Amino acid sequence: MENYRPDAFLRSIDESLSKLRTDHVDLLLHWPRDAVPLVEQIGALNMVRKAGKVRHIGVSNFTTALMAGAIRLSEAPIVTNQVEYHPHLDRSVVIGAAGEAGVAVTAYHGMADGRVFTDPVLAGIAARRGRSVAQVVLRRLIRQKGAVVLSKTVSPARAAENLAVFDFALSRQEMAAFHGLATADGRIVSPPGLAPTGDDATGR
Repeated sequence: MENYRPDAFLRSIDESLSKLRTDHVDLLLHWPRDAVPLVEQIGALNMVRKAGKVRHIGVSNFTTALMAGAIRLSEAPIVTNQVEYHPHLDRSVVIGAAGEAGVAVTAYHGMADGRVFTDPVLAGIAARRGRSVAQVVLRRLIRQKGAVVLSKTVSPARAAENLAVFDFALSRQEMAAFHGLATADGRIVSPPGLAPTGDDATGR
């Protein structure tokens, strides 16, 4: 958080590239921070892109208003808005706004810190499908138009399981059941000063 001002931001990029042993990365994302004007944040992203240190720039956890501001202020395209997105958090507002703006939505925290595995509705869908809960959650996420879905595991078997989600489809009733799981307090990742609330914080 101490590296949000442009000078510190540029130094931190160089430090990160050195640690990664590369002269550029493909995509750099920026969380919002209340204490630093948006114009400075987006300006810094564009600066490192112009310098050839990143190929593409994006944002993370931006409300629809912040996302619109970032697009307006940025010389380069904002290619994605990375947001927390799982069955207990409705993201229809930000997904719709991103789609209209030509911005992809990158979904992280899809398993809601493991909470999906104890959800009886999801367990029922998975059982009827002969799939794991993780597979039906991932299937629902990738069905969202313009969504990029992140998933992680330390198990090779689970990595293979996570990839085996393209040979089945969820029914309208199952999708409706997913939508019914979202709650107003479903957000998990909410660090002070970095997670603004707004029309897409809960999607309601």
